[in-house]
Amino acid sequence: QVQLVESGGGLVQAGSSLRLSCAVSGRGLDDYEIGWFRQAPGKEREEVSCITNDGSTYYADSVKGRFAISRDKTENAVHLQMNSLKPEDTAVYYCATSLGFCLAAQAMGRMTTRIAHYWGQGTQVTVSS
Repeated sequence: QVQLVESGGGLVQAGSSLRLSCAVSGRGLDDYEIGWFRQAPGKEREEVSCITNDGSTYYADSVKGRFAISRDKTENAVHLQMNSLKPEDTAVYYCATSLGFCLAAQAMGRMTTRIAHYWGQGTQVTVSS
C-alpha cells in the first residue's frame, strides 16, 4: 500500500516562499510519477506540477517560473519549492501518484486527476496580501 504524507504548508505573506514535501512510503519514487494539485474553497481541484520517473517535469501556466518540483531519492520524497507566492495560490495542496499523468500533461498541456492512484491528506497554504 502506498502512502503519501504532505507537509510544509503554512500562512505567509505575498511574495514569500514555502517548500512543500510529499513523503512516499510503500514504493520507491522510480515506480510512480508524482504530482501536486491544489484546491481552493469552492473551486475544483486543479493541476500544479508533476515529475516523471526519469525526472522530467511539468508546470501549470499559473505557477510556471515561480514553483519548482524536485525528487529526493534518499528521502523518498518529492518537494515543491514555491516562490513569489500570491494570494491566489491559497489552497489545500495535495500530492498524488500516477503511472502516466505527467507524461500525458507534457504531451497535452494539462494534468488530470482522473488517472491519479493514491492521494495524500493535503496541506494548507494561505497567502495573505
